[in-house]
Amino acid sequence: MTDKTMTPDEVVGRLRSGMTIGIGGWGSRRKPMALVRAVLRSEITDLTVISYGGPDVGLLAAAGRIRRLVAAFTTLDSIPLEPHFRAARERGDFAMTELDEAMFMWGLHAAANRLPFMPVRAGLGSDVMTVNPELRTITSPYDDGETFVAVPALRMDAAFVHLNRADRLGNGQYLGPDPYFDDLFCEAADTAYVSCERIVERFAPGTAPQSLLVSRHSVTGVVETPNGAHFTSCAPDHDRDEPYQRLYATTPWPEFAERFLSGKSEDDYQQAVRTWHEEQR
Repeated sequence: MTDKTMTPDEVVGRLRSGMTIGIGGWGSRRKPMALVRAVLRSEITDLTVISYGGPDVGLLAAAGRIRRLVAAFTTLDSIPLEPHFRAARERGDFAMTELDEAMFMWGLHAAANRLPFMPVRAGLGSDVMTVNPELRTITSPYDDGETFVAVPALRMDAAFVHLNRADRLGNGQYLGPDPYFDDLFCEAADTAYVSCERIVERFAPGTAPQSLLVSRHSVTGVVETPNGAHFTSCAPDHDRDEPYQRLYATTPWPEFAERFLSGKSEDDYQQAVRTWHEEQR
């Protein structure tokens, strides 16, 4: 049995510029934001980012850390298009592979199963094939002779996910309504890091097995980061911080980064957020 607990900065200390990083969650829901902020405190850059994108992508794009983005969308949910992502994309700051949501999911499945690709119907007859000329089709070897899109495996050097609870061995539990494919991100990566609202010594008797989404066999490190998904939601522990999200979406990046992201630790970030909320009263 191995204690896999780490700090955010210890996780980032294992990463290198040029890596392919997968980020779990969905839009502005249960994103491993404390780990993303740790990346911003480092010198790591030139990343390929794979994500059902939200503010994780927005932060990294605005900070100039992305070389290529692979995503099905980049949204803040209550704000349809992530504004800092949009600005960086319009400037041409990074290359992008745009996939249908189902294609993205099956790319994760392919990587998790160590397959080079997965044949899918999604994408056929759409502009996904036009904007991604590198995509290929494949013909069934059986009598049906059907044509499929051969979605390449979304293999990653490292994955970040955020869950409600985890133990020190790397087993992770979600308590909200949706797993957001976080298990696939972990299984599709060479290394995977689980941040969580709280580390537990053991899961309670009677815990629903299906809530234990992530298994220790696919986890490299566990990080306890209370409120570490902020400002995204992590139901039922906390909702999305909508006032702060609006501030993020409407504040010029240099001003936002200076106030909230210039500290030396996650604690500095959390204190800056508390101070801002106190000012709004």
